[in-house]
Amino acid sequence: MPFIQSGLIMGKPETRKKKKTDDFIDDGRVIANMNIDGVPQSPFRSLLRQKRTAFDEFGKTGEEKEQVKLTRKERREVILGVILSHLLFIAIVFGGFALFILFCIKVWFKY
Repeated sequence: MPFIQSGLIMGKPETRKKKKTDDFIDDGRVIANMNIDGVPQSPFRSLLRQKRTAFDEFGKTGEEKEQVKLTRKERREVILGVILSHLLFIAIVFGGFALFILFCIKVWFKY
């Protein structure tokens, strides 16, 4: 006799259908390359068992890009530019926050 469990009619175990299993074997090929230039790769890449080769849209493997060598002066200028851009962003955010507080004190809370 079948019984009802959470809306499903359950029969005897031998009358239930077995789930279809797929015998998929991963051969390591990359069908669609999802690597994007400038985006860091997965930190778990070293944990992969085998090295996978990615192909571009023409079926060729990616080539190594040469590293850009910066002089000491250029490196200092890049670091200084990054620091100044962050300081500008922080000044804008805190300036906006200060203006909001002034607006609240002088206009909004007056009524």
